[in-house]
Parts: sequence; C-alpha cells; structure tokens
Amino acid sequence: MKIDIEVAVKERYAKGAAQKEEALCCPVSTYEAKFLGVIPEEIIEKDYGCGDPSKYLKEGDVVLDLGSGAGKFCFIASQVVGPKGKVIGVDFNPPMLALAKKYQKVIGDRIGYHNVEFRRGRIQDLKLVIPDESVDILVSNCVLNLVRTEEKQTLFEEMHRVLKRGGRVAISDIVSDEDVPLKLQEDPALWSGCISGAFREDLFLKAFEDAGFYGVTMEMLAKEPYRTVKGIEFRSITVTAYKGKEGPCIEQNQAVIYKGPWKQVEDDDKHILKRGIRTAVCDKTYQIFSKTPYRDEVILVPPRKEVSLEKGGVFDCNRPAVRHPRETKGKAYRKTTEAVSSCSPEGGCC
Repeated sequence: MKIDIEVAVKERYAKGAAQKEEALCCPVSTYEAKFLGVIPEEIIEKDYGCGDPSKYLKEGDVVLDLGSGAGKFCFIASQVVGPKGKVIGVDFNPPMLALAKKYQKVIGDRIGYHNVEFRRGRIQDLKLVIPDESVDILVSNCVLNLVRTEEKQTLFEEMHRVLKRGGRVAISDIVSDEDVPLKLQEDPALWSGCISGAFREDLFLKAFEDAGFYGVTMEMLAKEPYRTVKGIEFRSITVTAYKGKEGPCIEQNQAVIYKGPWKQVEDDDKHILKRGIRTAVCDKTYQIFSKTPYRDEVILVPPRKEVSLEKGGVFDCNRPAVRHPRETKGKAYRKTTEAVSSCSPEGGCC
C-alpha cells in the first residue's frame, strides 16, 4: 500500500507535467494578471493548486514552496518578494522539476533578476534540502494531502523547523468535512487526486497547533466542494499560522485588553482574555499580541515606566489574571487632583 500510493502520486503528476489534466485539483484564477504576463502558457496551464497564497508574501521574504510542481507559484512569488527576496521550490517529481527549470532563466530575464531556485526532495524530508530557521514564509498549494498519513506529523514538524522565529505559513489544501474511510484511503487514484489523503477540516487546523504554531487562522473555506465522494465533501481551505511562541516568560508589568465582540476568548497558550478586562501577560505574549494576527483584536497597555528585561524577573503564570492599573502605572505612581485635572502625560487623563 505504501509503495502503491507514492508511486501513484509520482506517476500521475509526471503525466500532468507532460499534458494538462483538468481533473487534478482545482486551480484558482485570482492571481494578479501582472504577475502572469512573464510566465509561459505551458507553466500556467499545468497549475494543480487550490488556492492563492501570494497575498501573504512581503517584499524581501525568503519563501519556501512545498510541492512547487511546474513552478508557477514560485515565479509569481519571485515578483512579489522582489530582488531582495528569494524563492525556493521543493518537489520530488523529476518531470515537474524539469518543466520548472526549463523556463527558469527565461522568466528571470523577463523579470529583470534571478531569485528562484528549485531543489529535489520529499517535502516530509526537508532536513536534506532546507536548513533550520532559514525561511520567512512557507507556502504550499494542494500538496500536503498527498503525503502518507503516517508521515504527516513529521511533515508539520519539518515545516515548523525550517521557519525563522516570527516566520509564518500560508497553506492552501483540500480538506474533508467527515473522516475519510480506510477503503477510500487505499484507492491510489483518489489519493493522487487530492481526495483520500485529505485531513478532516478541524484536524487540519489541529495539526498546525500540535506542531507548535500559534495564531492558526482559517483564512478561507470554499463554499462549494471540489468533489463529493460517498457523501463526503472535499473542499479547498487556506490556513495561516505563525512560529515563535517559545521562550521565557518575563514580567514587564504589561497588560492587554480584549476588545470583543466575544465575551471572552482563549489563545494558544491558554490565556483567557475577557472583554474589556486588563489581562496580565508576560513580555513574550505581549510582543506576540502586538503583531498579526492579534494586533487588531486587543488594546496593548504598556507600563507607564518601561521595565528593563534584566530587572523584569520571571512572570508568575499562577498570578491573578487581572492586572490592576496600579501595576502598570508603577508603585511610585500617585494619582493627584492636579494630575486628574491637567490631563498631562504624567498624570493621565480621567
């Protein structure tokens, strides 16, 4: 079974490199036209993805594309990140890699710079081709479902390993709304067609969480299924997530206020944020909340007088969750009548 499924995937995508296959996943048409103009039609027509991760890239990023295929997304990403960025495509299928490399120089000449390279490897064996903490953003487009079930945990661990601290993923894939029966999982044609190896949609998100990612966000879930097999619906999903919640908890007298609309929420480190309440957090959590995807959900409350990290001490994770305003303002702070009336920076404005 193991050999049959992997061989089926390799053979099907080898054929897809030679001739366009209409039924191989569900490519989107939302890529900006300006990025497609430099890419030959032979590359464009052999796009077997199911989403558009390009909107999550930034200028200067080092991008890793897992299962890069004919290279269409790599060549789009090349233009988004610009000459200061870099794009690495990893794929295990020789015909697909050959097709991508066939136009690599031509496309680079058209763009005006060369910042794309392709490496052969299995995406669950990235140790062989990608160093630790070397990537700003990892993308993949309808490929994770092709990896054998018993290797998927390793795949997610590898995704986490290669990212820099503060790095992120933007993954488009196919998920199911129900568990996929074993009989369907043993069908090589369904597996290579992005069906049998699909995660159940909630377990897909959990796989990121289990690998150590935080801020896991379902950016898109297609309204209509890509396919329905035996009553099970398979549809496209796009998920973003971040690396960097590891590290010591240092007390800096900081707090965050959850703005709503929910009465309360829980983050990936089990902090309960109640609407409108000043919640005590350590510096690590405070810095995480100051960035995407949290920064628009909370109000940051810094200490009135900055506390150096050396003097901060260890944050007591068992302390009361509510941060009294006097903690943030400091022990020496005294609210006076003059301060209340003046609305000065020192006295605050009540």
